[in-house]
Amino acid sequence: MPTALIWDDEAIVYDFGPQHPLRPVRVELTVALIRSCRFTEGNDVLTLPRAAFDETDLARLHTPAYVDAVRRLSRDPGAGGGGAFGLGSADNPVFRGMHEASMEVCGASVAAARAVWAGTARHAFNPTGGLHHAMPAQASGFCIYDDPAFAVEWLLRNGARRVAYVDIDTHHGDGVQAMFYADPRVLTISLHESGRYLFPGTGFPDEIGTGDARGASLNVPLAPTTTGEVYIEAFDAVVPPALDAFSPEVLVTQLGCDTHVTDPLAHLALTTDDYVALAARFDHLAERFTGGRWVALGGGGYQVASVVPRAWTIYFARLCGEEAPAEVPWDWLHLAEERVGERPPELFLDGAVRLSPQRLEVTRRAARDSVEALKRHAFDLLERI
Repeated sequence: MPTALIWDDEAIVYDFGPQHPLRPVRVELTVALIRSCRFTEGNDVLTLPRAAFDETDLARLHTPAYVDAVRRLSRDPGAGGGGAFGLGSADNPVFRGMHEASMEVCGASVAAARAVWAGTARHAFNPTGGLHHAMPAQASGFCIYDDPAFAVEWLLRNGARRVAYVDIDTHHGDGVQAMFYADPRVLTISLHESGRYLFPGTGFPDEIGTGDARGASLNVPLAPTTTGEVYIEAFDAVVPPALDAFSPEVLVTQLGCDTHVTDPLAHLALTTDDYVALAARFDHLAERFTGGRWVALGGGGYQVASVVPRAWTIYFARLCGEEAPAEVPWDWLHLAEERVGERPPELFLDGAVRLSPQRLEVTRRAARDSVEALKRHAFDLLERI
């Protein structure tokens, strides 16, 4: 079966303004790089539109009062009164058309889930998605509506009995965790910089779910400057055995690349080389546990030209069964420079980050402590779900 890219060429209107870190150009340049690498030219890649998504769908996960507030401020950004819902802050400024734009992102993630579940595609990628902080009644962390949660909810509503959601953004996937914290049909796994140091301040090993879902929320907090070597060691210690115990039918991943060593909003130390390794792992895990069903979403990442397009093109290459080339195409480099005024790296791979032996040992010990704490809190419970 082919791979699906969920995309249309209309301008992205989910836009908090030119000074906000979450700039639409990062996604537009990603799709341009995917195309420049010719990954969309074969018959084995489909470009699909977003699914219809309306307020009836929103009501499945977000409260009526919150949706009303988003809708009202979307019509009149100067109306005020959004503070109780997290709207109007520096992180979540209001903008005209916010309600409709946020629903479009959700529709794109639902389209990715539908393509994979219906068998239209084996893998699907929505680069505009991954807005994982939105809560049922609260905007948070640049996220208005929670599109990953809606992708998972759609799968459950359409016959999936068990869905695994794995989040590798540098920020804890708190919104998705909250939406399914009591639902034993959903396994959420988040590897992230520890909430001791970074927004949203959550995602510790003792957050394991509630009721019948105890053991189905797994969190691996990591120390600042954690490198890819240590990160992947923690990933391998948690994700494969958790999926083995849970036996999901679909894998949904949030592929935030704000884990990159140069990201301005966080402090992990991964490189694009590590994204190659993580992409391969996700591909193998989907093949092993879900019959290849893999729904991939974007997420964080605030080096809009130098990192995000390369990172997500690396993932998309793997989704297509290909590899990213060694060199970034020249035509795309010129386009990126025109769009953002900076010249991105000319190679896809960065090379490894090197820490002092002492600092590397600190991060490795912290990661291993997190993994061991998680196993103590949750793994026996997960095996009973």
